[in-house]
Amino acid sequence: MLRPRFFTAQALNEGASIVLEKEPSRHIAKALRMRVEDSLCLFDGSGVEAHARITAIDKDRVSVDVRDVSEPPRESPLYTVLVIALSRGDRMDTIVQKATELGVREIWPMISERTGVRLDADRLAKKRDHWERVAISACEQCGRNRLPLIAAPAAYADTLNKAAQHDAALRLILHPMGNNSPLPEQCLSLILLVGPEGGFSDAEVTSASDAGFMAFQLGPRILRTETAPLAGLAVAQARWGDLST
Repeated sequence: MLRPRFFTAQALNEGASIVLEKEPSRHIAKALRMRVEDSLCLFDGSGVEAHARITAIDKDRVSVDVRDVSEPPRESPLYTVLVIALSRGDRMDTIVQKATELGVREIWPMISERTGVRLDADRLAKKRDHWERVAISACEQCGRNRLPLIAAPAAYADTLNKAAQHDAALRLILHPMGNNSPLPEQCLSLILLVGPEGGFSDAEVTSASDAGFMAFQLGPRILRTETAPLAGLAVAQARWGDLST
């Protein structure tokens, strides 16, 4: 049976005894009803993984002994950055969760001209904290040991400036009118830019082109804002990454 996996922000050193954070401790003790001597798997978000044994359970405090520390290679050879416009409801949660499973290394939420979500700085910060927790949960489920970086939401122009300074080998903006120029046979890093429900304005597409983005059409159908980034990441991982076709 696979060991349950949990994230911890603490250093995982062979032979160390640590007390897990409140959230995983509650899940271990109350939801899973695990017991002393049970085994589990821990990861620290930087690529390190360790097996551990429960030594004590006391309400919201679970103590473990750390064993068998390793850095198994589970990251894709393709470094992907997803730039995604904020969207309503739980769509962003779905995008963050599934993009994490698909191996995305960075997620840059951005606010474009037709973005329907307008939040103040405090609520945006809370949203970012929430998305980080969603990513942690996705890593626990899918077996990744490295957490994706989730950037603070930024304006479209600022995001394009940031992308232009990034050393990505390829920059694609998903657009239903993309001309689909031939893609390279090899690619080690990609920035994928996806718009809001209403799409990008013509001026935004032009600005993206000026920042080095190539307009790319995934297919004959117009995909929803929560479908397009996941389809794009899957295609990229199948072509240049570690998804089998």
